[in-house]
Amino acid sequence: MLKREYKNTGDMISVLGLGCMRFPKVEGSEMIDREKAQQVVDLAYARGVNYFDTAYRYHEGDSELFIGEALKKYPRESFHLATKMPMWMVKSPEDAPRIFEDQLRRCQVEYFDFYLCHAMGAASFETMKANGVYEYLKKEKEAGRIRRLGFSFHDSPAVLRQILDYGEWDFTQIQLNYLDWELQDAKGQYELLTERGIPVVVMEPVRGGALASLCDEADAVFKAARPDKSVASWAVRYVASLPNVMTVLSGMTTVEQVEDNTATMIDFEPLTDADRKVIDEALEAYRKNKTIPCTGCRYCMDCPFGVDIPGVFKAYNTFAIGRNKGQLRAQIEALGEGHGPEMCQACGKCMKLCPQHIQIPDRMKEIAALLAEK
Repeated sequence: MLKREYKNTGDMISVLGLGCMRFPKVEGSEMIDREKAQQVVDLAYARGVNYFDTAYRYHEGDSELFIGEALKKYPRESFHLATKMPMWMVKSPEDAPRIFEDQLRRCQVEYFDFYLCHAMGAASFETMKANGVYEYLKKEKEAGRIRRLGFSFHDSPAVLRQILDYGEWDFTQIQLNYLDWELQDAKGQYELLTERGIPVVVMEPVRGGALASLCDEADAVFKAARPDKSVASWAVRYVASLPNVMTVLSGMTTVEQVEDNTATMIDFEPLTDADRKVIDEALEAYRKNKTIPCTGCRYCMDCPFGVDIPGVFKAYNTFAIGRNKGQLRAQIEALGEGHGPEMCQACGKCMKLCPQHIQIPDRMKEIAALLAEK
């Protein structure tokens, strides 16, 4: 198993970590199927995974309880356990100590190797400051019940910089994959952390499974290049090839997923320039498959009913790749009142002018229906 040393300490961390939010579940519930999940943990451990990442509310609170039991049979010094303070549950300065003590009890440990403020962004940063969470956790670190203190992050590089400036952080967990490198500016976050000398833990390397199979055309590009490798392995290799990545978390549900991911890390092959071209080609095929082929030429404009056709299509194409409906709504609203897809009257004037021969009224109806969904 590929391992990397944490900041010249001699502490070796497996570059593949087991994310504990996607264990196999008992049918019809969020409760973990303990027999199947134990098989996942045991195989991962046997193959060299020594980083296990859980959180207070994963599996509706069952994840910490399970992983505490699952790892109990292994020597405590042989694995690194990470969990997180749920910032949305901190309403007063008393909440953080209460939750932390509960987590130690649930996980059946006396200390956490890595501890994070969970899902940090602009709002949760204010919560952290208002309730003295960082100061409390820093004391727990000084007491030895936290070995390394960090945070998981969901916001812009500008907010990230503010949080980094606030305290002394040992690591940061960000969403990073070859799709979000530009789509959500993971590049900017990674480069800022690298500049600060802060190791990166990667979440969503396969984007919740979306990069395990993109579309037939994109998958074919990967398979043509390496028929012996899974599509998902390209996503894992992409992030593991970045030198400041400490560990790559994968929420593995089955032993087959453990076998595939550990095989990638045991016989690790860093990406070559040729490999990066393959990923670019697959992404281009994916975008063409999922998006509307609007080039923004504006030959269709002006719409007699006020629709900003290129603007709507640009917003939809961002959604088609990232699947963020909140972002889609915001981008449509930014076009201004009276310029959204709901204004389309299907007059057909635009279709006569479109060099890409897009069925514009049909697509406007589709996007309007999408926006109308709750």
